[in-house]
Order: sequence, then C-alpha cells, then structure tokens
Amino acid sequence: MSKWMYKGKTAAGKEVQGELEAANKSDAEILLRKKRIRATSVKRKPMGMSFSFGGTVPLKSMARFTRQFSAMTSAGLPLIQCLDILGEQTENEILKQAIMQVATDIQGGGTLADSLSKHKKIFSELYCQMIAAGEAGGILDTILLRLAEYQEKADALRRKIKGAMTYPVIVAVVAVAAVAILMIFVVPIFANMFNEGGAKLPLPTRIVMGASDFIRNWFMAIFAGAGFGGFSLFRYYKTDKGRLKCDQILLNTPVIGDLERKSCISRFTRTLGTLLNSGVSIIDALQVTAKTSGNKVLEIGIYKTLESISGGQTIADPLRATGVFPPMVIQMIAVGERTGGLSEMLIKISDFYDDEVDAAVDALTAMIEPMVIVVLGSIIGGVLVAMYLPMFEMASTVG
Repeated sequence: MSKWMYKGKTAAGKEVQGELEAANKSDAEILLRKKRIRATSVKRKPMGMSFSFGGTVPLKSMARFTRQFSAMTSAGLPLIQCLDILGEQTENEILKQAIMQVATDIQGGGTLADSLSKHKKIFSELYCQMIAAGEAGGILDTILLRLAEYQEKADALRRKIKGAMTYPVIVAVVAVAAVAILMIFVVPIFANMFNEGGAKLPLPTRIVMGASDFIRNWFMAIFAGAGFGGFSLFRYYKTDKGRLKCDQILLNTPVIGDLERKSCISRFTRTLGTLLNSGVSIIDALQVTAKTSGNKVLEIGIYKTLESISGGQTIADPLRATGVFPPMVIQMIAVGERTGGLSEMLIKISDFYDDEVDAAVDALTAMIEPMVIVVLGSIIGGVLVAMYLPMFEMASTVG
C-alpha cells in the first residue's frame, strides 16, 4: 500500500485536499469517488525524512479546539461547516491537517468518532470514546463542552506539576555548574600557590585539592558516565518492571510522593468521572482511565479493579488494595456506588484534590528554596574556607 496526495472538489463544490492509502492510482481515484470527491490531482506521496517527532498537539491547543467545536455545534452549525471553520483558523499545522482529513472522512459517510480514531496520536482513546457516546446519545455539544473542561483542568494540573519540578531542576543545574567552575578553574589557582609555598596544608584543603584534581583529570569520564547513567535509567523506566519500581519509589518519596499521589488521584477521578458522566460504560471507562493514569502502580490497580467488576464486585475494595488512595477517597467512592451518583462523586473528589495539588506545590516550593540555599551555600562556603585556611595559618605564623 502506498500513500497518495490528492486535491479535488466535493459535491457542494468545496475544494479539499489530503492523503489516503491505496495500492495504485486507480484504486485511489475509486476511493475518492466513494467519498463523493471529484479528483483534480492524485500524486504518489514522495518518500522523505520526517521531522514531526510523533506529530503530537499541545493539550492547550486541543482544549481550545474542543471548546470552539462545542460552541459551534451548540449554535446549530452543521458538522462539516464546523470542521471547515476550525481547520482554517487553527494555527497548529498538525491539528489543521487532521481536522481537514476528518472532515473529508465524514463527507465520505464516516462518523465523527471513527474519523477521529484514525488520528490516535492527536485524539486520544478517551476523546474518541466520549465523542462516540455523544453521537449515540445526540448530545455531542454537551460532550464536547465536558471534554474541553476536562482538557483545561488536565492542562492546568500538568502546568502546576511542571512548574513545581522546573524550579529545583534549574537550581540544581546552577549549583552543579557553580561547583564545577570552582573546582576546575578557581581551586587550581590556589593549589599552585600553596604548592610553591611548600608548607604542610590542612586536611580540608588537601581534600578539596584532591577532589579538584580528580574532577579536572576525569571530567570527560564523569560527564560520559553521568550521560550513560541517565540514558540507562531512562531505558529502564521504559520497561514495565522499571516503570513500576520507579513509580513505587516516587510515591514513597517524602513531599514529592505526596504531590504525585494527589495528582494521580485527581487525574484518575476526573477522567473516570467525565467518562461515566458522558454515558461511557464502566468497563470501557476503566480501560481508558488505566491507560491515562500516568502511574504504573495505579494502572495495575485499575486493571485489578476491572477484573473485580467483571466478577460482580465493587470498585472501592480493589482500589483500596493499591495503597494509592487514602481512606476518605475510598469511602466517598463507596458512597457514590451505593447512591448511584458515582460520576458526580468522582468529579467532587477531583475538584478537592486539584486544590490539594495547589497546596502540595506551594509546600514543595517553600521547602526546596531554603534547602537549596543551605546546600549550595555549604558546598561553596566549604570550598572557600578550605582554600583560605592555609592563608589564615600563614598570617598567624607571621604575626
């Protein structure tokens, strides 16, 4: 099968273009006629190197697209017209091409959910499941609004966590750079001066000078070792066993583990609540939620929950066994199951934990700042004191 680029006109006279797969040019033209597109140009797509790196679209852009889509469908505009307008005004080129292709597929008789599912890197399984439920129930505009709200909340949560992690990473990089500059450029100047003096140096000074010599002589080996260690850890995390182990350690880490736990609970409850509220079955909703959980420990727990529900049990007990959810959340989920308001209860839990994530981010930032100042000050201060000790001894001897 080859890829073919085409240009043509629809039955309404609108010019369209896109790509499709076919064995040859004749088959491509037949497929276009089935989609009621009169082809004006059909060319084989040239083979080339792609630099799209997976073709992902930022969550913020997806949320904007979904909210505008919801507003247009609520106003009663036809689906094709909505997509045409959105395709023209969307700035993200990857999303624009996908929208144009979706519009073409719908003109050919496909449903919106099926057309979106052909672009899995852009429209997630959660997105397609909710759209399918909205089409089946005749409430597409309502579902799109819920999707937009979900994406906006998820983007806000992601930015909060990224902001909390960015500050300590930047400070750590600056600290390492400052110590490296001291050891590589500053300490050797003092070392040469002390060696020329020939006096016996204090122990702290000898330790710092030895560390400086080691770093200067083995700098490339240290750099290469750090790079190899980081790459090995990344590859290990990509395996199921490695990700499970790393996520377990992360959940048990003081302060950072609390932030990870609260963000996992918020993400899980909002995703599951949004799907259930949109009419998706509990089995399908849990399968989608497991794939978007973001934590391997929680993912395994969700799949165990799925097995328990298939066997006629409740959701609460298997979730309790994961150790991720605190007793309050388990009790609220159990109450939601008994009263038949599970989706509403999950949304309430998510809203509560969004505020908890804010508090955890503030606590983490407030704790990291003084710790970094103390650690960085101790290292740099220790190096400087060690370098000045021989001078103090020389001054006292002269005195």
